[in-house]
Amino acid sequence: MTGTKGLTGGTKVRAQVATVLWTLFALAAIFLAVGALCIALGANRDNGLVTFVLDVADAVDLGIFSRDNGIKQFEGGNAETKNALFNWGLGAVAWLVVGRVVERVVRP
Repeated sequence: MTGTKGLTGGTKVRAQVATVLWTLFALAAIFLAVGALCIALGANRDNGLVTFVLDVADAVDLGIFSRDNGIKQFEGGNAETKNALFNWGLGAVAWLVVGRVVERVVRP
């Protein structure tokens, strides 16, 4: 059930909490994906919005999917771009998968 119409009080709250959790997990994935795209496209890092996106992406990568010390580290030409696309891309997928599992557990 995607809406909350016709649900009782407790199940309505659980459905709303599940929706909020899914939204937060999806936002984390979006920040990682957009951050990787900013690096791949060589976005201006002096821009406040780009800096904000990269800072949030650095925070939500949890160190596991870090572009500086993540699951896989590339060397040589375009290493920074490859590291961001690979590690933050994996991180985005992980946030989406875990978020969907959590959402399904919480939702009535």
